[in-house]
Amino acid sequence: MSSVTSQLNISKVGRVCVTVADTDRAIDFYVGTLGLEKVVDTPMGPGMRWVEVAIPGAETTIALAPPPPGKEAGGSDTGIILDSSELEADHATLKAAGVDVDDEITAYGDPVPPMFWLRDPDGNSLIVVQPLG
Repeated sequence: MSSVTSQLNISKVGRVCVTVADTDRAIDFYVGTLGLEKVVDTPMGPGMRWVEVAIPGAETTIALAPPPPGKEAGGSDTGIILDSSELEADHATLKAAGVDVDDEITAYGDPVPPMFWLRDPDGNSLIVVQPLG
């Protein structure tokens, strides 16, 4: 194992990918609703685009991409966790805006931070947490 590790040049998590059926609808959600910024928008073939969004100033992006051939878009537990300094306010704001969010904030207690899940228009789930401390 160490012989492979010593040959790798991996330095960061550059982007994560979320499959979407409608790129413009996804941009409206991730940029217009969640407040991320579009940092890449380039053609990637007939009728398709590669789009990346990010929290302003963040290094890691979320790619909003069409699914691979033969696969459906969306419905994924993305594993993406967004941090919030005002979890209750963000939950209320997203709920009032009609976003598919959990009814309640989940609080397991230390050391797990309070959190709620939300789903994008394609049913991809993300978690919003308020880090402890």
